[in-house]
Amino acid sequence: MQQFLIPAQPDLQAAREAWLKMLSGERRLAALTLDAYERDTRQFLQFLTGHLGGAPGLGDVGNLRPADLRAFLASRRSDGAGARTLGRGLAGVRSFLRYLERRGLANAAGAVALRAPKQPKSLPKPLTSGDAKRVVSSGEQLAEEPWIAARNAAVLTLLYGSGLRISEALGLTAADLANEGDAVIRVTGKGGKTRLVPLLPVAYKAVAEYRRLCPFHLDPQGLLFRGARGGALAAAIVQREMRKLRSALNLPETATPHALRHSFATHLLGRGGDLRTIQELLGHASLSTTQVYTGVDTERLLDIYERAHPRA
Repeated sequence: MQQFLIPAQPDLQAAREAWLKMLSGERRLAALTLDAYERDTRQFLQFLTGHLGGAPGLGDVGNLRPADLRAFLASRRSDGAGARTLGRGLAGVRSFLRYLERRGLANAAGAVALRAPKQPKSLPKPLTSGDAKRVVSSGEQLAEEPWIAARNAAVLTLLYGSGLRISEALGLTAADLANEGDAVIRVTGKGGKTRLVPLLPVAYKAVAEYRRLCPFHLDPQGLLFRGARGGALAAAIVQREMRKLRSALNLPETATPHALRHSFATHLLGRGGDLRTIQELLGHASLSTTQVYTGVDTERLLDIYERAHPRA
């Protein structure tokens, strides 16, 4: 994890470092979640430094009131943070304060009592099946280097064809997609949970073409997708390439790599797939998370009705 200058007294810095190590070691939180908790508590301590007029120590954190936490959320909101960001930030601060409370160093009652900002109910924005096919087509990729164009097509095809998250696709090893006859691949998702997802022949062919053109040796146990210099391919690169593709194909701003995963689920549902199966394919812990796609499909049906029914 990247090191940052933390505006806090040594006792509070040490307690926070111990908490982060506990999350990484004992709790084994995913790297992205750990980074978010580190960032959220760092922002909280930066706020407290201004709020209290100096770097806070354990005593300051131990005596926090709900009003202090509300002031923190108001400060983040004035900086442009939305409800989801605020809710996640509060979760990180609560986790830290509960850790301190268990060790008799703070009272987390104020953080627990504070109600998180109401989350907006936003529906996923899937691409149409035609646009999704264009996005994953090798012929539409914009990279000048043929192997990079093939790599981008392979990654995007896995997002749409198998419903993978970017992190899941970029975490695949060369051995994971080595056999042409495999109909499924094993993927490690959030919380370290593994699941089986379908591997369409078109996806295997896209990966095989990338393998053929890739100038770097792909060790079976090493990462499959490589950056321009041979290192691990970063999610930001995939997102950047998608922005370029979106502009070239005149697609809406909602056409993101993650929208391909939404499209996978929505198109399956629209063609008769059941929610429980889609839940398993997406790796959702709760069916309620998957049920948002019923709203997406209802919108599509109502749109068709309004455009097609003579009395609509």
